[in-house]
Amino acid sequence: MTETAFVALTTFFATVGPPDVAALFAALTHDNTAAERRVMALKGSLIGAGILLFFALFGEVVLDNFGISLPALRTAGGILLLLIAIDMVFARPSGGTTTTREENKEAEGKKDLSVFPLATPLIAGPGAIGAAVLLVADADSDPVKTSIVIGAMLAIVLLTFLLMLVATQVQRLLGVTGLHVLSRVIGVLLAALAVQFIFDGVANSGLLS
Repeated sequence: MTETAFVALTTFFATVGPPDVAALFAALTHDNTAAERRVMALKGSLIGAGILLFFALFGEVVLDNFGISLPALRTAGGILLLLIAIDMVFARPSGGTTTTREENKEAEGKKDLSVFPLATPLIAGPGAIGAAVLLVADADSDPVKTSIVIGAMLAIVLLTFLLMLVATQVQRLLGVTGLHVLSRVIGVLLAALAVQFIFDGVANSGLLS
């Protein structure tokens, strides 16, 4: 159970990226009042959590309807997480966990950022959605493991919300170098986990038998 919790927390921390979300939120809302930032942070976190919860609970059903097997999901999810991990290790912006340049430009002209880009793709981005589906599917319908994964997911969203409330202080405390060091350490752990997902997916696919 401890291993499940550690893997889930590490994966969601890497794919959501709470410090990165907080830093970008601070940059995009510098003209807003403190009250407006609190409302946007809360609304964005709730919507993002709702999106992730939907895919965690019903993602496997959606995949079944498209004829996608669990080994295929593990392999594809592992490849996606590996790409995100590589970008994290080299401190490069990734479309899987952050907004693209075009999305940033569009967001700058919006007054309410809670749905876009905050809820998605910053909190509930492709990487986090893929991780939610993959980790819940990996729990093999064990209610305790599934609860741990969902609990870890919601804990990371809560952490993201809290960091957004003190986004300016976090930026000042960690700085660019601090954020990059944290990103690289988590990226290495995520890369190893991603490779393990790929190994498991290929091994369970029957391709090597």
